[in-house]
Amino acid sequence: MTDKSKYKVLFKVDSPKDIRALSLDELKTLCTEIREYMVDVISKIGGHFGGGLGTVELTVALHKVFDTPNDLIVWDTGHQAYPHKILTGRRDKLGTIRQLNGISGFLKRSESEYDAFGAGHASTSISAALGMAVARDINKSDKKVIAIIGDGAMTGGMAYEAMNNSGIIKSNLIVVLNDNNMSIGSNVWQISNYFSEMISHPEYNKFKGAIWDLTGKLDNFGDGIRRVTARLGSGIKSMLTPGMLFEALGFRYFGPVNGHNLDQLIKMFEHVKKYNGPILVHATSEKGKGYKPAEEHVQRLHAATPFDKVTGEAIKKEGAAPSYTSIFGEALLEIAKQNPKVIGITAAMSDGTGLDILKNGLPDRFFDVGIAEEHAVTFAAGLATQGIIPVVAIYSTFMQRAFDQIIHDVALQKLHVVFVLDRAGLVGADGPTHHGTFDLTYLRLIPHMVIMAPKDEAELRNMLFTAVNYKGGPVAVRYPRGSALGVKLQDGFSEIPIGKAECLIEGKDVAILAVGNMVEYAQKASEKLLNDGIKCEVVNMRFIKPLDENMLDQIANRFNKILTLEENTIVGGFGSGVMEYLSGKKYKGDILRLGLPDHFIDHGTQKELHKILGIDSDGLTEKIKIFLNKK
Repeated sequence: MTDKSKYKVLFKVDSPKDIRALSLDELKTLCTEIREYMVDVISKIGGHFGGGLGTVELTVALHKVFDTPNDLIVWDTGHQAYPHKILTGRRDKLGTIRQLNGISGFLKRSESEYDAFGAGHASTSISAALGMAVARDINKSDKKVIAIIGDGAMTGGMAYEAMNNSGIIKSNLIVVLNDNNMSIGSNVWQISNYFSEMISHPEYNKFKGAIWDLTGKLDNFGDGIRRVTARLGSGIKSMLTPGMLFEALGFRYFGPVNGHNLDQLIKMFEHVKKYNGPILVHATSEKGKGYKPAEEHVQRLHAATPFDKVTGEAIKKEGAAPSYTSIFGEALLEIAKQNPKVIGITAAMSDGTGLDILKNGLPDRFFDVGIAEEHAVTFAAGLATQGIIPVVAIYSTFMQRAFDQIIHDVALQKLHVVFVLDRAGLVGADGPTHHGTFDLTYLRLIPHMVIMAPKDEAELRNMLFTAVNYKGGPVAVRYPRGSALGVKLQDGFSEIPIGKAECLIEGKDVAILAVGNMVEYAQKASEKLLNDGIKCEVVNMRFIKPLDENMLDQIANRFNKILTLEENTIVGGFGSGVMEYLSGKKYKGDILRLGLPDHFIDHGTQKELHKILGIDSDGLTEKIKIFLNKK
């Protein structure tokens, strides 16, 4: 229970309208209290933390100056938007964030009229905001549209595509670059280094504004003057501002401004909202600002599990098995030490994917390309043409962004690239923007692709080894978020024959064909059903593509009831592949496909969601009884 008495201002603010009635001193107190409240609440339940601490003053200033929700604020991803949620009527619900039936950890239009655009993936805010600005112009409205993008998201090419288009369209749009030199981990944005070294000249914006306004009235002649002036003055200009790139893209650049100086921010936003055309405000900030453990280790507290409020240290669960992520990371380092051709590539997620282990052990064999999944895949394709074996480790949900590159740049050329998809299936608290529920479907349709899913961590090690040694083209290995099963790991590795399943439990009444972490549920359900005299055959299919056709032929000849089980959308996934094959063989028995339904699934723990969807061992037990007409 939150002690409201220690907060002088925070609990007087129920909406941005209340902010606009506060004095500057009261707003500064509000900023301090927002940080304290975030530490109080998030330390108990966990959540994205460091980014929001760095945007407190920025958020307060935006809601102070702009008439939200009539004016539209578009956040990138949502990691930095916890203060926004607190100030827009969700303060008292912060304790439910990312919990089952609680508020989302990201922006969600159905949750609040202040969430102008839903976002969980990076680099989307400028594109969405430009769309809103053009719609405003078509609708003849006077709304202001503001996009906030973290500099980590500026490593994504989509941001530049949007800025280029903004410069061409010239609609009124304000982009705020929250420059904290960080994304999730250390930033790999080269321009950030340039920004960090520059100091803006106090007279520059005044001079620039006068020239810009004058030449803007001269149509094509004015544009010509701008181009000539830019060429003649490039040397001087580069000394005065880090905004040359943005101005080349058609934006008027303002800044840098201290992102923690509330007075400066308010004055800046009051100033720029009077101008027409695309505007970029460059605000420098500190991720984790105001909470010492987060300031000292911003990456650890980017997305935190419950932690000690004083030390910032995570509250550890006793006896937990190692994560699949760490098992992968250790295995890759071991394989890379044996094979000098193996390298690791990630997209701004070295810790999240376990590639930090390779980075620390063999730093010259590790590459972080930033939030640029498309580039990561084609970069890997180029490496593969020269005999290098790239292992591209990206979350399942983010790999969707490189779908065309996987098809066109890798599979079409039958290149040996290993795709490792962490966080496959339901990820839990991060919800629908981060669930990896489509990878079996979007990968299965690609020619030459081999797709594997391990039942446990021992099989994961062997699948990675198999994938690295495979010579036939691209290979994908997908596995879930969280702790592995705790099985004993062998020394070294064993290669798995491509496309070969294994029978784990023999039965006679129904065959359960399962992949990945669903194998464990299938085995537990089989044990429970024995009490009712039902004998299930449980097969760990291991390969989604190619399917073990010999195993399927045997199963089809012995069973008239077959059940497929996967943690992927039911549309076009593993079960669909089995059904397609058996249909081609004129199978006359019954097939029941179990997986994730054809709709987006909200957040909650993995176990809660599995239970709700009826794909845990209890749900599976009941479904099999119905399938066999035993209930």
